[in-house]
Amino acid sequence: MAWTAADIPSQDGRIAVVTGATSGLGFHTARELAHAGAEVVLAVRDTDRGEAVREEIGAAAVVRLDLADQSSVRAAADELLARWPRIDVLVNNAGVMATPRITTADGFELQMATNHFGPFALTGLLIGALHGARVVTVASGMHRSGKIAFDDLQSERGYHRWQVYSQTKLANLLFTFELGRRSAAGGLDLRSVAAHPGIARTNLQAAGPGMDGNRLRQAIIVGGTYLIGQSDARGALPSLYAAAMPDLPSGTYVGPDGLFEGRGHPKLVSASKAAHDEAAARRLWEMSEELTGVSYL
Repeated sequence: MAWTAADIPSQDGRIAVVTGATSGLGFHTARELAHAGAEVVLAVRDTDRGEAVREEIGAAAVVRLDLADQSSVRAAADELLARWPRIDVLVNNAGVMATPRITTADGFELQMATNHFGPFALTGLLIGALHGARVVTVASGMHRSGKIAFDDLQSERGYHRWQVYSQTKLANLLFTFELGRRSAAGGLDLRSVAAHPGIARTNLQAAGPGMDGNRLRQAIIVGGTYLIGQSDARGALPSLYAAAMPDLPSGTYVGPDGLFEGRGHPKLVSASKAAHDEAAARRLWEMSEELTGVSYL
């Protein structure tokens, strides 16, 4: 039987933090968790929009978070820990896609900063509150074409926006699986799982081309997504399944059940061989700790 948001078990008494919750997948993830009874915290860049969403969906609170800025990540983590010393669900949803090459204030390339270094640092800074928690990291089927450029993580020697996006999505899965292994080895009761939405109609596809004013590329990408993609509400179902279904072990990866995992209802899916490369995961983890200054276990 196809799983839908109506099948989410009661989330009464659970604290859930969802990043990037003002639109798209994050909005629907936060809304359905709140409707199921969770106390949902919206961790977002635009707090005005966040407050509007909070009122609309009945979320508990809004915390400002810009994943591309490590100082913002630390400030958000401090606020979260001060107000919620226990967090039951952390959904690392926020991200960017195929942006022009931009260097952040921390010296990171924007896609790596937002999609990997930000969630890596946020999760690590919150680790003390995550005992018994579920950490969900939103990846993408595009991780299959990704390769970690360990000798050029900031793409200083050459920048190909879609290659870098794929790299960040592979990094998401390497992080997910490594967090699960390290938590188990360190005796931390934490389940690290991942999800991907298939092809979902969100603002994400338009944002990158829009940043450099390429209207034609923007129209092609957005038009193609609307032709073959599914709604953002449907695209959020794998994240909701990963966040809410009991007894999912670390390393679970959830995606749509349709053709090529492009659309459909949630099911357990497999990741690429590269995503399970433990040596690469350890190397990326160590580099991420060094670059962000955040150590875990």
